[in-house]
Amino acid sequence: MRRQSNALALPDLPLALVERDRGSIRLAALDVTALALGLAPGMMLADARARVPDLQTLPHDPAADLALLDWLAEGADRYTPMVAARPPHGLVLDITGCTHPYGGEAGLVEDLDRRLLRLGLTAGLAVAGTPDAALALAAHGLADVEELPVTVLAGGEAVHLALRRAGLKTLGAVARQHRPALAARFGEDMVASLVRLLGEIEVPIAPRTLPAPVSVEARFASPLAHSDAALAAIEALAVRAGLKLAERAEGGRRFDVALFRSDGHVVRLAVDTAAPLREAKRLIMLLRERIGALADPLDPGFGYDLIRLDVPLVAPMAAQQLDLAGGDLGDAEVSALVDRLGARLGRGRVRRLVVADTHIPEQAAFDLPLGDLGSPRGAWPQPQPGEPPWRPLQLFDPPQPVEVIAEVPDGPPRRFRWRRRLHEVTAHEGPERIAAEWWRRADGAGLTRDYFRVEDSEGRRFWMFRHGLYGAERRVPGWFLHGLFA
Repeated sequence: MRRQSNALALPDLPLALVERDRGSIRLAALDVTALALGLAPGMMLADARARVPDLQTLPHDPAADLALLDWLAEGADRYTPMVAARPPHGLVLDITGCTHPYGGEAGLVEDLDRRLLRLGLTAGLAVAGTPDAALALAAHGLADVEELPVTVLAGGEAVHLALRRAGLKTLGAVARQHRPALAARFGEDMVASLVRLLGEIEVPIAPRTLPAPVSVEARFASPLAHSDAALAAIEALAVRAGLKLAERAEGGRRFDVALFRSDGHVVRLAVDTAAPLREAKRLIMLLRERIGALADPLDPGFGYDLIRLDVPLVAPMAAQQLDLAGGDLGDAEVSALVDRLGARLGRGRVRRLVVADTHIPEQAAFDLPLGDLGSPRGAWPQPQPGEPPWRPLQLFDPPQPVEVIAEVPDGPPRRFRWRRRLHEVTAHEGPERIAAEWWRRADGAGLTRDYFRVEDSEGRRFWMFRHGLYGAERRVPGWFLHGLFA
């Protein structure tokens, strides 16, 4: 494909992208005009210039090619959610069941070709029963799989040469031969690629995103040029999505909105909810919060001609009991607050601590998004009434090494130096022995820890441990400060 609007190249002259290969300069990609003049990728630039003196050249940028391919794949989502990129320059769209808005496959291909031309791009388009066949037809500009040359088959140049010497120059000629004989002479890989190209086996693609359980969309003959009109259309889509969710007795936990501009650009908005939701007004409120938090405001450009609302994450949602005043019971207000904070601050920015079922202190808690309603795996340990806390509120990650002097090697600390300051221990509690998990005892982290709660002469309290049993696990165990008590 070629971006006709490239200001660095004249549109009337052939264009080639060049790259260096072991000290020489070769052609990496060509436009249609250059290909028609007999040039081919891999040719030396000097040989190409000898054939076509007015050939234009630009440096090849593979990263820019991949970025453009990803941008095109994003825009191709308007046709089907089943879009897969085939680098360096291929896209595969599974359009099964997606052609009715265009009046069939031919209408969809025509619409795609028209949009690419509007963007200044030319591309080879083909429709086939399998991704392999479609890519091969597009690369060779053909419409019938049986007319493809044998070079599309696996096996390498030696197999291709042997097929041509046997009088088999097209895929159709090879397909009419006895398969076991072909496999015996040319290899199983060649026959497998033949079967894939002919569509005799199902060849699924790996799409960039999976289809959402609930999806609704609206197309506009006249693109929407104002953000308020787009929000009104999204609200109508939210109502439709809510009806579908109600039929499934489910609510949405994540809502993705895609606004497709007529120039090919796609704007995506996403909101997560703390609890299943299918109320349109609340969803619009969250989307307005999300839009207000964007660094760049929505720019309709030439207008949105397609808006889609996907609900990729759903959860069961039973009917709720209302109180006498008509309000919801339970944690509705907390969920609404979490949703608003998440929409404004970003997905996963509002988090909560969850206790883990482990005795290793630094692994005893982890944070999850507050909207994740999964049940905790354990209960927070609580000291006895009137007792000091067992664990400090502040932990160091990683624990900080300290120099300790003890009366006996395996006894409590009497004096320690931390951050160049000496602390005299006036009181201590412990030890509290914590052994490592048995499956980690083979590495250096599998040492026993003896924890002490200590207080210095100024009344400050520390939580420190001796790493390793004296004489048994280490000749001279090290000491670490793990936390500070408030």
